[in-house]
Formats: sequence, C-alpha cells, structure tokens
Amino acid sequence: ARNVTPETAEEMQDKIEASGLGLKTEICEPPVEVVSDGRRLYRVLQNLLDNALKYSLAGTRIHFSLQKSGGSAVLTIRNIAGYEMDFTADEILERFARGDKSRSSEGSGLGLSIAQAFTQACGGKFRLEIDGDMFKVTLTFTLSE
Repeated sequence: ARNVTPETAEEMQDKIEASGLGLKTEICEPPVEVVSDGRRLYRVLQNLLDNALKYSLAGTRIHFSLQKSGGSAVLTIRNIAGYEMDFTADEILERFARGDKSRSSEGSGLGLSIAQAFTQACGGKFRLEIDGDMFKVTLTFTLSE
C-alpha cells in the first residue's frame, strides 16, 4: 500500500520550493489508514496541491492537514488566493473551470470537478469552501478497520 499523503508532498517538493510559497503540514500520529484507490487519490491530492501552488497569494503558505476525527480521516488543503475569487464553490466545481476568470488559456489539469468525482469514487466526501480570499477543500474518508 502506498502512503499517498506524504508521498504526494515529497514528489512535489521541487515545485513547492520553486513557488516561493510555504507548505505547512499537520499530519496526525500515528498516520491514519483508509481503504481507497491509491492512484486516484494520489491524482486528487496532486491536483489540489498544483492548484494551490498556481493560485496562492505570493508569500503565503499552503496548509495541508490530515487528522483523525471519530471514525473518519479528514484531509484539508487551504490557501489564500492571489486574486479576487468572484465565483461560488458550485461554479468552480464545473468541469474544467479555471480559478481565475481573467485567464484566457485552457486548463490542462485534472479539474476540480474530476477531483470531486475521483474522491467520491474512492469512497470519500469532497467539500469545497470559499471564505473571502480563503480557498479550502476538505476530503473525508471512513477509516479502515
């Protein structure tokens, strides 16, 4: 089995360092285990971190947390946007929607709607919240027995 959470951050370390952003991680001890499709979940986490790296305000940190809550594993990624978010959580979840409406280039990434679908296919719940300039995605999975 693959330890998807730390592996994703490790494999993206060069991108994280090049971005000039900080990555603050808070991962519970001992680590939690969920039954899931590791490849799909890895792609979801990779997409969410890529988006945070692309769209965060310069000089800020991305917060990445994995905690145990009751019978669930709760993974949260949050960041402060580097632009005004003039859309709702529902609008940004539309397939291939881009975070910054002023950008004219097409997105080539996984897309938040596909990240949501992959999370659900892996047995998890996907929640996106926008609060002022804060962008927060929470993934919740049932812990394996």
